[in-house]
Amino acid sequence: MLKLYKNINGVLHYWETWDKDEKTGFIHWGIVGQRGENKEVKSGLFGNFQKKIQKELTSMTQQGYSRIDPEDHYTLLIEFKVDGMGSPEDIDKRTRLQDKMDQTLGWTGLGHCDGGSIGSSTMEVCCFVVDFEIAKRVIEEDLKETEFADYTRIFDENAQLKK
Repeated sequence: MLKLYKNINGVLHYWETWDKDEKTGFIHWGIVGQRGENKEVKSGLFGNFQKKIQKELTSMTQQGYSRIDPEDHYTLLIEFKVDGMGSPEDIDKRTRLQDKMDQTLGWTGLGHCDGGSIGSSTMEVCCFVVDFEIAKRVIEEDLKETEFADYTRIFDENAQLKK
């Protein structure tokens, strides 16, 4: 997977691509925080999908799209209260939320989920995102009226460490 970003008139845009299988790739683009558009690129008689995608990638980089380094992502945590060290049900819930966050953040160009932790009366899901405020707003909306609506807080771990 490759993700590129560009700030256009104060609005962060994304463009990304990944391989579906040996003969198919996807391109997905839009405004960070929105679902955007996507298209499937298939290999054909006159060229494979990777060459087609490379042509678009070259165009995007020429237009000023570039990667955001991992160290420039925010570490967003979604925290839940648990009893003690948590239960097997808590771990199952965390796994379901990690999958949900990977989908939500991926399809809105915001980032990805990187796992979680549990213990000492809390459970967290860790996400790396390119814009904390937009990600928090998208996640809050996504978790409404779901089994995950009982989170205690969504916060920027790096901001917490600076206090």
